[in-house]
Amino acid sequence: MLIVRSIRLFAALVAMGLSWGATIPLMKTAVSTGHKPLGLIVWQLLIAVCVLSVYCYAKNIKPRTDRKSLLHYLVIASLGTLLPNSFSFFAIAHIPAGVYAIIIASVPIFALLIALVLRLEGFSLIRMLGVLLGITAIALLIGPDASLPDPDKAIFVVIALMAPLCYGVEGNYIETQNHCNYNPIATIYGASIVGLILAVPLALAIGSWVDLTQTFGSAEIALICSSFIHTAVYVSYVWMVNISGAVFAGQVAYIVTISGVFYSAILLGETYSGWVWASLALMICGLALVQPRDIHSEQSVKQL
Repeated sequence: MLIVRSIRLFAALVAMGLSWGATIPLMKTAVSTGHKPLGLIVWQLLIAVCVLSVYCYAKNIKPRTDRKSLLHYLVIASLGTLLPNSFSFFAIAHIPAGVYAIIIASVPIFALLIALVLRLEGFSLIRMLGVLLGITAIALLIGPDASLPDPDKAIFVVIALMAPLCYGVEGNYIETQNHCNYNPIATIYGASIVGLILAVPLALAIGSWVDLTQTFGSAEIALICSSFIHTAVYVSYVWMVNISGAVFAGQVAYIVTISGVFYSAILLGETYSGWVWASLALMICGLALVQPRDIHSEQSVKQL
C-alpha cells in the first residue's frame, strides 16, 4: 500500500509539472498579438476566482474577512500575481519561452538568499554552491552572444528575474505568517478576489484592458487555457503540500522547467544554442543543491 501511494504521489507530481510547464508557451502565445500584461492578468484572476468559487463552495471553505486577513490577501495578490505576472508577461514577449522557463526556476535560489538575509535559514556551503550555479546559469543567458537571438534582449532577462524575486519574497513572507494558520485555498481565493479588484480599474486606467469580445484567436485561447491550468495546478500544489510536505512538493520545479523548455521547442518551434542548454543544466544542478538537506526526512513524505 505504501508503494502504491508513493507511486501515486510521484505520478501526481509529474502531472502537475507537465501541466504547469505547458503554461509557459501558452503565455508566450497570449502576448503574441500585443495584449498588455495587466489586461491579461485581469482575465487570469477572473478565471481563478470563478474556479475557486466553485471549489470553495463545494468544500465549504470561506476566506477570513478581518482586517489582518485582508492585508494578508493584498500581500499575496501583489507578490504572487500582480507584480510577478506583470514582469513575466512583459518579458516573455521579448525572449524565448524556453529561456523564461529557465529563469523562473530561480525561485528557490531567491527564496534562500532572502531567507538568509532575514535569518530564517542558516548558512550552508552546499546550498550556497547551488546559488552560485543558479547565478552562473543566468549569466550564461545574458552574457554570451549566442544565448539569445538578439543580444539587445538581455535586459528582458533581467526584467524576467523580477518574477522569481517576487515569488521568493512571497515564500518567505508566507513562512513568517505560518503562526496565523491561514487556510491555503482560502488564501488563494481571497488573494485572487483582492487582486481582481485592484487589477480591473488599473487596467482600464492605463489602457491595458483586453476585450475578448472583439477578437478571439489563438492568443485569447492560450490565455484562457493557461489560466485554467494554472488555477487547477495551484490548487493541486497546495493539496500536495498538505499531504506530502513543502520539500517534496517543491520538486515540481524541475519538471516545470524541463517541460517548459521542451514544450516551447516543440510547440513554438524555438531553437536554443549550446549556451542555453548549458544554462538549463546548471540551473537544474543549482536547484538540486539549494533544496533542504532533510528532503528525505520529512516524515518519509508524511508517511505517504
